[in-house]
Amino acid sequence: MNPMNPITEDDIANYLVHTPDFFERHAQLLSSVQLTSPHGNRAVSLQERQAEMLREKIKALEHRIMDMIRNGNENLIIADKLQRWMRSMLLAREPRQLPSVIIEQFREQFLVPQAAIKVWGVSEAYAAESFAQGASDDARSFASSLTSPFCGLNSGFEPASWLQDPNAAISLALLPLREAGAPQAFGLIVLASPDPQRFNTEMGTDFLERIAELASAALGRLRG
Repeated sequence: MNPMNPITEDDIANYLVHTPDFFERHAQLLSSVQLTSPHGNRAVSLQERQAEMLREKIKALEHRIMDMIRNGNENLIIADKLQRWMRSMLLAREPRQLPSVIIEQFREQFLVPQAAIKVWGVSEAYAAESFAQGASDDARSFASSLTSPFCGLNSGFEPASWLQDPNAAISLALLPLREAGAPQAFGLIVLASPDPQRFNTEMGTDFLERIAELASAALGRLRG
């Protein structure tokens, strides 16, 4: 062996990987190897260390399985609430009932403390309804500028004034209503909570986007 190229740990590891019968010829080594346990400074055999590693892997897998089960249960609960929310919209006989039904179901199914809806460009038959009034041109332009729901702290957004108690609206979710593929919004849903973390900038908006799509399809019946 060239003394300038001493054997390295990688060389030893590579040799053992490619020589699986080594420990068959030197079986006594397996029982004599002593390793330090990660659970204290005591020495354990190679077999004990392998068993500990397997237990740790099993525990990690158990945690992952429990997380999957918990997430699955949570998804089932959300799906059930969404179904009841949709059912309420389908049961509304009069289109003019839809905004109040949607707001009521937000509170009942999703425990949202406050909610409001404004729709513009409605048919003449609904022009006098409260949901068709009170949205300024700025608010309408703002709704059209949203390509996805906004979630975050209420920094004086005009739509918060549509709520029954604007001072209690600390965090907001703003859901633009629009026809599929349309650049302009025809309405806006406001969800509000006194909890600053209920609707925060870090939360995903996929579920809120589906809510906005369904509400848009239902509220489209109000338009001229």
